[in-house]
Amino acid sequence: MPTSMTFNNQYGGSTAGTSGAGIDVTITASVDDGLISVGDEVTVDGLTSSTATYSGIANGGTATYVGIGVFNGQPGYVFTVDGALTNPDNVLVLTNEATTAINTGIAVSGYANNTASQSLTLDPACFLAGTTVAAPGGARAVEELVPGDMICAADGRAVPVKWIGRQTVSTRFGPAERQMPVRLAAGSLGNGLPHTDLTVTADHGMLVDGVICHAGALVNGTTITRVPLTEMGDTYTVYHIETEEHEIILANGAPAETFIDNVSRRAFDNFAEFEALYGDVPEMEELPYPRAMSSRQVPSRIKGFLNKGVAA
Repeated sequence: MPTSMTFNNQYGGSTAGTSGAGIDVTITASVDDGLISVGDEVTVDGLTSSTATYSGIANGGTATYVGIGVFNGQPGYVFTVDGALTNPDNVLVLTNEATTAINTGIAVSGYANNTASQSLTLDPACFLAGTTVAAPGGARAVEELVPGDMICAADGRAVPVKWIGRQTVSTRFGPAERQMPVRLAAGSLGNGLPHTDLTVTADHGMLVDGVICHAGALVNGTTITRVPLTEMGDTYTVYHIETEEHEIILANGAPAETFIDNVSRRAFDNFAEFEALYGDVPEMEELPYPRAMSSRQVPSRIKGFLNKGVAA
């Protein structure tokens, strides 16, 4: 049976931000491998509404899955008809949050149609449930933290949690390899760290020998590996910790970064919570560490000791 997923009660109003007639949209992959992966062609059914005009995506037509992210400030699963993101009429954004108004391929007044001003921000970098975070009263599970809780920075300071971003990921939508969860085995970063296996999203930054290295860039196939989606269940939830400033904290004992707003908070399911608490905020200043986002950017000295499984 072809791999498919239905998104219920998607808004079909003629203006972004308003609740038109709710429609159920079903996405079906052309290749039946159990996943809808980035780059897959899909058939789109359900794009019918008395209050909406779909100019670029036909009901029963095809589109390409681009990834989970934020397009024009609208979070969800992003599909495009023409392989480009320059015209919002040709982009479909579907969400599991039925209360979120989205642009489902509608010609929306106020959008810069047919220009190159549109943008897509992909998944935020996060911890998975079960990660423990060092705190003054003892380690806390990341999924139990709430704004106002105190946690420990790597330098020993106690800092308050400003917000916990949360995103639910469906494994039916297979992420691109770079977005797959990464498991860092106990001791894989040297000096016995992390003290227990740590699973994070691939773009989460770990501080290793003075360099913030994205977890996916550290994969060596033995002690640092990509987690098969078959181990993740139908869905899994990821969490990111935001503090007032960009910080290095301790996750399962290993130095890891807190949220930095070079990705949009809108990618999180509970963005409305942040908006209600804080509204618009100035951009954060990133810590002055070099950053390695791909394997080729990881310094050879770090690759050397990680591959040997010994401390630098």
